[in-house]
Amino acid sequence: MSDTSLHATTVVIGEAGVLIRGASGAGKSVLALALIGQARQAGLFSQLVADDRTALRACGGRLLARPVPPLEGLIERRGLGLTPEPHQPAVVVRLIVDLSGTEPARMPEPEDLVDRLAGIDLPRLTVTGRAGDERLVLTALRLFTDGG
Repeated sequence: MSDTSLHATTVVIGEAGVLIRGASGAGKSVLALALIGQARQAGLFSQLVADDRTALRACGGRLLARPVPPLEGLIERRGLGLTPEPHQPAVVVRLIVDLSGTEPARMPEPEDLVDRLAGIDLPRLTVTGRAGDERLVLTALRLFTDGG
């Protein structure tokens, strides 16, 4: 089975992968770095897996995320360009985060909290890319999974 490449950034929090999707310039890298920092402050292991492009493969009912080789170990820091960042070689995705230009529903319908990717249903959270979204993502990870 071959990998599918997706325009997304992926981080690992604890043992859980968080896949961040959004349009170019939406703030995927900014959210990833904020999420890594917030998780570390909470005493959780956290590291980059992939920035901008993520290779995905369904395997045994799980979705495995890996970096795309040319971008492995790099993250975009606005104003600096691509910079080295410690990273993990792979992670099982446990949460999808969509960066949206519109305000998400205050009380989303249950079907809006799940998305199917590569044939696998995963919990999904929509955020706007504001400061503080990283705390919301960590809360969602605890609520939707076994805690990361």
